[in-house]
Amino acid sequence: MDLRSRKLLDKTFSGMGFFSIGMLMLSLIIILAPIFIKGTGAFLFKGTIEFRKFNFEQFNRGKKTDLLKEEFKTGEARKYIYDLISKFEEQIEKDDIPDAYKYEDELEETIYHIKELLGPFPGEESPVMMRDRYGASRWDKAKEIRDRILFVETWDYSDKSSMGKLTLTPRINNFRGTILENMFPYLENNLDKLMLPQITFYWNFFFDKSFDSHLFGGIGPELLGTLYLILGTMIFAIPIGIITAIYLTEFAKPGKIINFINISISTLAGVPSIVFGLFGLAFFIMTIKVSNSKSVLAGSLTLALLVLPTIIRASEEALKSVPLTYKEAALSLGAGKIYTIFKVILPAALPGILTGIVISMGRAAGETAPIIFTAAVSVGNPLKLFETLSQPTPALSWNIYNLVTEHESVESIRHVQFGMVFALVLLVLLLNLTAIILRARISKKLRG
Repeated sequence: MDLRSRKLLDKTFSGMGFFSIGMLMLSLIIILAPIFIKGTGAFLFKGTIEFRKFNFEQFNRGKKTDLLKEEFKTGEARKYIYDLISKFEEQIEKDDIPDAYKYEDELEETIYHIKELLGPFPGEESPVMMRDRYGASRWDKAKEIRDRILFVETWDYSDKSSMGKLTLTPRINNFRGTILENMFPYLENNLDKLMLPQITFYWNFFFDKSFDSHLFGGIGPELLGTLYLILGTMIFAIPIGIITAIYLTEFAKPGKIINFINISISTLAGVPSIVFGLFGLAFFIMTIKVSNSKSVLAGSLTLALLVLPTIIRASEEALKSVPLTYKEAALSLGAGKIYTIFKVILPAALPGILTGIVISMGRAAGETAPIIFTAAVSVGNPLKLFETLSQPTPALSWNIYNLVTEHESVESIRHVQFGMVFALVLLVLLLNLTAIILRARISKKLRG
């Protein structure tokens, strides 16, 4: 091959490499941008007076005098709505309205949505459920509820070729000629006075516990539980993985037994994660009983088995990549084999070992199936360190799945779902960044 053709091929391959890197970066942006944009909405949003009331009553945050002033303002604005409903109900009871029975169901539904928006009516006892104790705490949700008050959703199935067409009918049409007719334009034009929205930076979203199945509060227990699981997994997996890799590269002699071990490690890497979860339940909990039921300890042991093949293989390759001259120089100076491995070879292989550990941490943080049976619960309080030996914990990966698929009010907590995904991705990125910085410092130190 002549020089010109070689240069052309070099440029072609270089261009393809840069193109691939660019496509990878673009893919990451396309995938992560919506997560970060919508995830930010979990802690940066317009909060209403109901949100500030919740924070003061549950966490004693904010000034009581400021809250009382806001309650006075909204109380004045809301009084008009309460008075209209009260007078309308009195007219129905006194039979002052013709065919009053026609309004009962529609009035009941309207009142239900108004309580969703504004909370309990004045004079009512405080409801037991948190969701009934406060109105809409976020401005976007307040506008959604307002629309449900103003319009009735109906489906038109007259066209048999389609699945049905959604139509919105003004609810005011159902109350024409009554005193309640005046409420709907008032609600439409004065929502800001009723709710007092303000830009809110709710950084405690990452530390507060949740209330009423994540309808209020934050994701503190889930974030802490995920950190516990990652830490426990690494405590068990890293020593076993590195020691196994050292044995396979420095001490094991080729033979049937070693071949069988290598095949087993490779097979273990391809086992579906749900199988690890069932194994963890059967072995760690039901057989050797590391805990009486689900626990962080059982989940960490299960995840450790899951990531063990990755750590072993990455450590093996890192140890094999250390130049043979390092070992020969140490041995020629009189160093023993153990000393040479732990003082010369292992430090030189540490950057590559860290790569395997980083990948393993990311997988441990994002796995759902193994912890369903061994460690995770839907809701719970933050665990103390000693409680991880016997207690289960909420975790980001499991709770994301649970909130998206099984929550009764899935549309009302979209911000929590994206907030959890945002926290999980950010956690993995921070772990990776920390490992990259540590690996770079170790490599620089090794180069002298």
